[in-house]
Amino acid sequence: MMTSINPPKLNIVQRFSLLILPGLLTLSTSLISCSSDTPKAENNTSGVKTKVVHMGYQSAGDLVRIKGVIEKRLQPLGVTVEWAQFAAGPQLMEAMNVGKVDVGSVGETPPIFAQAAGTSLVYIAGNKPSSGKGSGIIVQDNSPIRTLADLKGKKIVFQKGSASHYLLIKALEEGGLKYSDIQALSLPPSEARDAFIQGKIDAWVTWDPYLAVAQKKAKARLLRDASGISTQGGYYMASRKFATENPKLVRLVLEEINSLGQWAEKNTSEVVKLTAPHLKIDEDILTTMINRRSYGLRPITPEIMQNQQKIADLFAQEKIIPKPIKIQEAMLTNEQYAAITPETISQK
Repeated sequence: MMTSINPPKLNIVQRFSLLILPGLLTLSTSLISCSSDTPKAENNTSGVKTKVVHMGYQSAGDLVRIKGVIEKRLQPLGVTVEWAQFAAGPQLMEAMNVGKVDVGSVGETPPIFAQAAGTSLVYIAGNKPSSGKGSGIIVQDNSPIRTLADLKGKKIVFQKGSASHYLLIKALEEGGLKYSDIQALSLPPSEARDAFIQGKIDAWVTWDPYLAVAQKKAKARLLRDASGISTQGGYYMASRKFATENPKLVRLVLEEINSLGQWAEKNTSEVVKLTAPHLKIDEDILTTMINRRSYGLRPITPEIMQNQQKIADLFAQEKIIPKPIKIQEAMLTNEQYAAITPETISQK
């Protein structure tokens, strides 16, 4: 049963450096690029039926916005870009549902909840999966919780409908527990952070940058990371209407995002230096975050979608989503994928 708690008020000591994070959210694969040689978009409007692309982001997409790389790529077509930031993937998906977002990056779980709620969306590209070390279940350093089995009956906070939701279910299963064996509390990351600092909850399931900062600044102890559990890597999603009406724009946006990711993999120290002033996180913490990520995109394939279906089936089985869904219904045709998928995106 999902319950809620009021966010605790912290004194000046308790707020310490975790409060540098308001508004910061999941690091996505869209990272900074030095792509001065980025090819210009063709100056024709075939496959373009809009003058504005509405991009939703959680954290690192903001870097793309600051650099203006996508804007520069689309400018020859007379297309501008507008950005909107969201607390987490579920909120971004809701904005897409009401027509406020055309394209955005989220983890593997938010699209499942959004599809179950009736959102008209499609998977347009996959993020290359990371090691899973950037997400985890943490407890206070002096907590008596030592194993996953010790979570029975405990208050555990996470963002409902996020990748943390899936991680928690799989970790509980690993510990011999059911979802009903815990007190599940859904809070957005910034509020969950405060509750964790105050000791109002027993465990917190979260992701970078929150995870990295909590480990460094709050001396949080990692109970279980997502290694071997979170393998999908997340996705770039688009509203079906936007993707089908603007295949050329989708292709150009994905091509630029992928080139940024490829650059980031080879220039991590530069990524840290460029990111720190905007995210206001210590460079040593950013280094930890970046080193445990992978970058770049991969195309949507039947195999990837079959794995996504398994996650959706698990949520339906646990009665966490209101009804079973078919991931196939949130996919494009082979011809449409061929039109939007840049040749530079590797099948690997």
